Amino acid sequence: MRNIKLVLEYEGTNYCGWQTQPNLPTVQGTIENALTLLTKKTIKIVGAGRTDTGVHAKGQVANFQTESEIPIIAFQKGLNTILPNDIVVLAADEVAADFHARFSATSRQYRYTILNRAYRSALLWRTCHFYPKVFDVDSIDTICKSILGKWDFSSFQKTGSDRKNPICKVIDAKCWKDDVFVHIEIEADSFLRGMVRAIVGTALKCTKDVSGNVDKAYNQFHQIMNAKDRSVAGASAPANGLTLVDVKYND
Repeated sequence: MRNIKLVLEYEGTNYCGWQTQPNLPTVQGTIENALTLLTKKTIKIVGAGRTDTGVHAKGQVANFQTESEIPIIAFQKGLNTILPNDIVVLAADEVAADFHARFSATSRQYRYTILNRAYRSALLWRTCHFYPKVFDVDSIDTICKSILGKWDFSSFQKTGSDRKNPICKVIDAKCWKDDVFVHIEIEADSFLRGMVRAIVGTALKCTKDVSGNVDKAYNQFHQIMNAKDRSVAGASAPANGLTLVDVKYND
C-alpha cells in the first residue's frame, strides 16, 4: 500500500468547503471522484485543513493510500487533466506510511486579503474582500502581534462547533499593506472552526469603533477575547478573502 501526498491549489467559490457532503460540490469530493476515474478504485483522501464554503487554498495538503502502481508524475498529470480548472495539483510525492496530512502537520498558515480602495474589482472579487473605508493597518497589526502565544479563542469559534479544547498557539500574526491590498496573516498550531474570519471581523469592528486609537482598539479586542463568548465578538469577515497559504511539517 502506497501513501501519496498531494499539494493543492484551489479557488473555493464553487464549492461547499473542503469536506465531502452528500449531494453537494466539495473540493474533497471532486478530488476523490477524479482519483476513482484515474485508478478505477474508490479512494478516500485526508486534508490538512477543512476549509469552509468559499475559502481558497494555495498550499492545501492531502494524502491517500492506494495499491495502484501509477507513477507519481502520472498522478499529478492525470489528476490535473481530470480536475476542473479551479483545482490544481501543484505537487505529488510518495511519503512514509505514517504520514497523515492533518495529524502530522505542525502548523497551518492562513491569509486574509482585503481590497482597500474606493471601487470594487471585476476580476478579483472572488478572492479578496472589498473594503472601501479607511483601513487602520497599524491597529490591526498591533492586535495581530498581541495574540502570539497560547490563548483561549472561544470568542472566535463558530457557533455549534464540536471542538472541546479552544486553546490554540499562534506562532506568527501580522498585518501589512501592499498597494491597494491589505493582508492579515496568521500561523498557528491549530485553528478553531471559523477562527480567522472571526478574528478579522472583530479586529475591523474594534478599529472602526475607536477611529485610529491603537490602544483603545487593542483593549477592546482583548476584552472580547477574554469574554470567551462568540456573541460579543464581531461578525465574521466574508469567506472570499480567506486562503490557506501553507501547511508545515517536521522534516
